[in-house]
Amino acid sequence: MTAKRPSMGDVAALAGVSAQTVSRVVNASPRVDPSTRARVEAAMAQSGYRIHRAARALRTGRTGTIGAVVATLATAGNSLMLEAVTDAAAARGYDVAVVTIGSEPVVAAFERLRDQGVDGVVVINEAAALARAAALPGGLRFVVVDSPPDDRYLGVETDHVGGAVAATRHLLDLGHSDIAHLAGPASSYAAAERERGWRETLVQAGVPVSEPVRGRWTSASGYDAALELCERDPRPTAVVVANDQMALGALRALSERGLRVPEDVSVVGFDDVADAANYRPPLTTVRQHFDRLGEQAVAALLDGGGSAAAHRTVIPATLVVRASTAAPPR
Repeated sequence: MTAKRPSMGDVAALAGVSAQTVSRVVNASPRVDPSTRARVEAAMAQSGYRIHRAARALRTGRTGTIGAVVATLATAGNSLMLEAVTDAAAARGYDVAVVTIGSEPVVAAFERLRDQGVDGVVVINEAAALARAAALPGGLRFVVVDSPPDDRYLGVETDHVGGAVAATRHLLDLGHSDIAHLAGPASSYAAAERERGWRETLVQAGVPVSEPVRGRWTSASGYDAALELCERDPRPTAVVVANDQMALGALRALSERGLRVPEDVSVVGFDDVADAANYRPPLTTVRQHFDRLGEQAVAALLDGGGSAAAHRTVIPATLVVRASTAAPPR
């Protein structure tokens, strides 16, 4: 005997709402407050209710698919952000079509998504700068993640400046006065904001600001940049690194030069990747809340209407203190 498929009425009873409210959630209507939407989505998951995508597309003109555009998946930040967007979309009953624009022209990538009939596009990190340079095509709704403010588009970003300020103040409070910065690529908005937070904090503290060394978000580039820092005279007693991947390379370089972390040099990263707590030593770092970034990006895309009167959501970053920072050597 075949089990009865749950209906909207079953979901409504389980969530304690009307069938009309369930219908609005199923059809991605913005006329549902977030807490009610979350309760209905939880009831749908619990009951095993499945959205009939073809029928919804006929009723609403929406396909149940959004696009995600990313420059590369080789960096941890891009991969974590894409995972967060995919998880948030799945919670809404949406699939995600992913396009990387490192291997094809920017305009072609967006046209391919438009031809697939996606209900909107999340443009992630460095891809936003590439897309803006080529002019985002019409006929699509956009949310941009970690991109300079632009009144044409909805935006979501981490508080990169605030995170870098917290990291730099932590080192100042420990007694460091020679704090270097291992920055990300010059083309990256997030890297520029993190550098700004580091620089402004040192200036406000009356501490000399040295020229940053620059990496490419990879551990190999962090290794090379840290070797360059080791050649400075005097050698800095602390370094704020723009992401955890580069911090991993920096830890290796310092070790090979016979320098102990944190006894000789303190190191702070940015991102709080899953392995950061298992670096040697465990890495003090700034945590990006990728789950919240993904949720806000998808919510802005599906509920925000994509109007030109764009709003911007900024997610705070959190300093996580571990064993890679300590007072400077005497």
